[in-house]
Amino acid sequence: MREILITNNEKGQRVDKFLMKYMALAPKSFIYKMLRKKNIKLNNKKAEGNEILNNNDVIKLFLADETIDKFIENKTIKKASRDFEIVYEDENIILANKPQRLIVHPDKEHKTNTLNDQLIYYLSKKGDYNPNNSMGFIPSICNRLDLNTSGIVTMGKNLPAVQELNRGFKEKLIDKYYITIVKGNVTKAGVVEGYHSKSSDNIAKLSNNSDEGNFIRTLYKPLAYNEEYTLLEIKLETGKSHQIRICMKSIGHPIIGDRKYGDTSVNKYFYDTFKLDNQFLHSYKLIMKFDSGCLKYLNDKVFKAKPSVKFDKIINNLFENVIEIF
Repeated sequence: MREILITNNEKGQRVDKFLMKYMALAPKSFIYKMLRKKNIKLNNKKAEGNEILNNNDVIKLFLADETIDKFIENKTIKKASRDFEIVYEDENIILANKPQRLIVHPDKEHKTNTLNDQLIYYLSKKGDYNPNNSMGFIPSICNRLDLNTSGIVTMGKNLPAVQELNRGFKEKLIDKYYITIVKGNVTKAGVVEGYHSKSSDNIAKLSNNSDEGNFIRTLYKPLAYNEEYTLLEIKLETGKSHQIRICMKSIGHPIIGDRKYGDTSVNKYFYDTFKLDNQFLHSYKLIMKFDSGCLKYLNDKVFKAKPSVKFDKIINNLFENVIEIF
């Protein structure tokens, strides 16, 4: 017989789903057979499989240890480099400063050494995460940035923190701010609104027609400007793919270095001068507004991530007397 104590990382899921994670190599038919035969109990009562687990629940498996161990997957963590910087870390969350060209999750072209891989490996080396002791839970990234956008990415180190970060982004309890440099002279703050859609070839579009996509809203404020370029602070009130890039293009101020939505001649100048070969876009600030939940202690906290050396060089080259924003 084996006894399993449910913690915060396992609560909130069905008994059968938990067992399929715990004994990942067992056929589903075996799990349901053991439930029917009353070989699995929840809090000393027959488990049906559809119960929702709570903290401190106890599951008892009336099976031989050899049988249980045969169905438990021995998990290993892929070795990964460390290309990110830590902005903030505590027992619940990590805020990482992601560089350009580091993808958050794997895709067809980038299958290994993702930011997610790097963070998981980092936690395992610290001793904060062991996949063989976690009973199915994996620390999770809760927001994403495009491959060529740098800045703050959040990860929950336990299930309550993951759920709370996800709630924070969904309910707009986390304010997201970016810096960018755009073509042209922008002297006043403004708002760009419209409806976002995306084509099959990964090109985003902004429309005034509500039938053509999801509503988006982007706020911008100049931090410094000259006759040719403007350093902007951007606040996202919605979060869609390429949102900032298409919003800036729509008002005639494309982001420098943006090969998909930008100005070709401007991009050439910045590549020739600074070797900038992608959009100048950096998620530099998060403001937490949690008034309840396990992350309430972060309420009103402001977190900032410095841009790359290249970005910093471009800012200082283009603008004089830039206010200290990092």
